[in-house]
Amino acid sequence: MTKTITTRYDVAEHLRTPEEMAAYLEACLEEANGDASFVAKALGDIARAKGMSQVARDAGLSRESLYKALSGERSPGFDTILKVIKALGLKLHAEAAFMVAPTAEKGHLVDVGTPRG
Repeated sequence: MTKTITTRYDVAEHLRTPEEMAAYLEACLEEANGDASFVAKALGDIARAKGMSQVARDAGLSRESLYKALSGERSPGFDTILKVIKALGLKLHAEAAFMVAPTAEKGHLVDVGTPRG
């Protein structure tokens, strides 16, 4: 019987283009459910794909502090996240999670469902 050899999967090896990096970050943002360390880890994956030393230089951070911030073991500050996103050549965007409309009762707002787009 032959022995099967497996290797650890590294998503950074599969993030080759800016579009793939952006799609990966978008998917991770949707799956994070408010977990900032999960998002930080995703940014770390993208930074490794792009080259951690170059990303650290472009973000104005040391390589060591960038590795720590994006390890997924902590939640980095939002200023660090913004610097890293800019250094990666990515942008954040926002969209409404749900639409609201006033009710007939004294202007209360009600959820009328998620936007279709």
